[in-house]
Amino acid sequence: MAMDSMIEYLYRTSARQIYATLVRLLGDLDLAEEALQEAFASAVEKWPVDGIPENPRARLISVGRFQAINKVRRQAKFSASVAGIAARLEALNTTAPADHDVEDDRLRLIFTCCHPALAQATQIALTLR
Repeated sequence: MAMDSMIEYLYRTSARQIYATLVRLLGDLDLAEEALQEAFASAVEKWPVDGIPENPRARLISVGRFQAINKVRRQAKFSASVAGIAARLEALNTTAPADHDVEDDRLRLIFTCCHPALAQATQIALTLR
């Protein structure tokens, strides 16, 4: 049996069981679905080179579980860095004077009115208004 045929056969016969196991292990339907797809994608890439593992279903479950764990870790790290950036931006906002915001808004409006896509007569009229 060709490698692609073997992986396709495993997907047709075992994907539901692997998915159910991943749902039980991960506790999240969407995360388990993504993990299942990642596990089969990894199998398509690696098995033609490394050969079919002794217990392919167990290997797919293991790969899917580790893929999900890595995704959760990346997401947690990203959330922590976003929180840090938000805190720094908040600190910058509290130290900036209130008049500064108004001047930036006016300047931004003038630049918008002078956009090169607008005709020059339109730019002048909008800016003066």
